[in-house]
Amino acid sequence: MTFTLNDGLIEQIISAMENQERSFVLSADSSSLLEKTADVKADDNLFYELPEWNPSDGFELREAFVDQLHIPQVKKELKEVLHSGRGVFKNFRNVLKNYPDADKRWHIFKHKFMSARINDWYNSLREVWGLEKLDYFSETDEDLVHDDFSFEEYKSGENQKEVLQQTCAFLTDDSSELPDDFRKSYYTLLEDRFKTYDLVGQKGVLCRSQADEFAGCITAAVMVGNQEKTMVMTSFFVPENFRGLGIGTELVNLLLNQLRVQGKKWILLPNIFIPSFFEPLLIRRGFRKIRNGFVAEI
Repeated sequence: MTFTLNDGLIEQIISAMENQERSFVLSADSSSLLEKTADVKADDNLFYELPEWNPSDGFELREAFVDQLHIPQVKKELKEVLHSGRGVFKNFRNVLKNYPDADKRWHIFKHKFMSARINDWYNSLREVWGLEKLDYFSETDEDLVHDDFSFEEYKSGENQKEVLQQTCAFLTDDSSELPDDFRKSYYTLLEDRFKTYDLVGQKGVLCRSQADEFAGCITAAVMVGNQEKTMVMTSFFVPENFRGLGIGTELVNLLLNQLRVQGKKWILLPNIFIPSFFEPLLIRRGFRKIRNGFVAEI
């Protein structure tokens, strides 16, 4: 028997996963959780085991949160707790009580992290049922993104070199075996194309952290001279250490809003600028896949 995953059921499963004193199964018949008893136990038909979750998973979750946190003092205190070896979960919670903003981020991060685990579990069941996999997306709070990061309009004279260097590093970061001569040639190719786009009024948005670190960019230009309504994306990426925070989604939103105000109608994304981990984001924002990349009506 199958069941449908929804927000309410996800909340119940998260709560049950965190409960280390009682065990539950999911009833496919009622789409609800029941405590395990002699008569109620997993049978992979009517009752299903929940995703595995133990203290080591909880520790991994907290480590992941601290690694992506961009509030220096809170990060320092939480790292000390994680390395203390005693009362980690309780002390972790106590530190966050002193920082309401970080505590809010923690709860959002935890929900996304555990929802991803539930999504993987649910898709493994759907595979057994012979159904297509689904992706559960938890939207990042836009205000939190803007609290931690600033977004600024791309300016050719000020930002061109930085975006070029970051783009080149991004597109070759998994090709460490490539010789320096190749990297230099690749940079020259990108530089020539990027400067050409700037000549026709390239538009875009840059993102920076509170410490003024480069945290992402997106740019677009007129595709060809006589097609003013159609834009081509010329760069789009977020450095690995800033992924999963909603920056990519916000960059896309800001660029589309910018182009919409200017009366643009279409935007094309060539395959060269689309790493696989960005594809779900693009589909969620209304892009559709075509042979040479993605396209969206603005």
